[in-house]
Amino acid sequence: MATRHFLSLLDLSPNEFRQLLTRASELKKIQHAGEVFEPLKNKVLAMIFEKSSTRTRVSFEAGMVQLGGHAMFLSPRDTQLGRGEPIEDTARVLSSMVDIIMVRTFEHEKLATLAKYSSVPVINGLTDWLHPCQLLADMQAWSEHRGDMQGKTATYVGDGNNMCHSYINAARQLDFNLHIACPEGYDPDPELVKAAGNRVTIFRDPKAACENIDMVATDVWASMGQEEEQKLREVAFANFQVNDEVMSVANDDALFMHCLPAHRGEEVSASVIDGKQSVVWDEAENRLHAQKALLEFLLT
Repeated sequence: MATRHFLSLLDLSPNEFRQLLTRASELKKIQHAGEVFEPLKNKVLAMIFEKSSTRTRVSFEAGMVQLGGHAMFLSPRDTQLGRGEPIEDTARVLSSMVDIIMVRTFEHEKLATLAKYSSVPVINGLTDWLHPCQLLADMQAWSEHRGDMQGKTATYVGDGNNMCHSYINAARQLDFNLHIACPEGYDPDPELVKAAGNRVTIFRDPKAACENIDMVATDVWASMGQEEEQKLREVAFANFQVNDEVMSVANDDALFMHCLPAHRGEEVSASVIDGKQSVVWDEAENRLHAQKALLEFLLT
């Protein structure tokens, strides 16, 4: 049987996506009840980090331990990757020693190459192109609070970045409508938008994009690797803050999400992220449970 990788939400069928969300909530209940559940006994996860992380590292490491396995943290300083070893060689060697690999890096092509030469499943822990694990957690939070996302409308406010791209893929997979509010010059990839068909609409006014919708999500204006653009982006995104005025035009029961870390006073006001419509802490915790469901799915 061919090795299953998780580089994108599109690597799952819509049915598998929904099953993962259900399973994630089941695993959450098991963990909250203090039950021991170890289907991955003696399995080893290698975690390659070329980008810093809080939630990705802690959730994968804790999740693997809770499932009875072991997680191994590898930074460029710790491996030959940092000294120029070809990705193909690293993939062949690592996958002969561990059971599954998670990669958090800059270039999506690097992840794809590693997966091509790996004999074990490879998980996208984040690239500059996509962040599918975060969308598993976001959609789990939605399903726990509101049920199925099909037919709903979500708005993503901000840069057409990896989070935006993953929201586009989620809209395709779970059949919901997505409004994207971003300034000109910061649009998501046009091919991804085209592939989503009429599910995706681009707006230049965040308030217009949020009228009568069910969920609002945002992300920082400058992602990792874009720090030198911070001042430029502060000007470009000045009118794209998710604040009380923007949330006021959404449905009364609309949820607010943010992948974190957040910059209060920039992309989101403190009153929104700390307000009653915010589910960011459930969303963050769900990284643990959604990824445990993913690890179980790929390994068992």
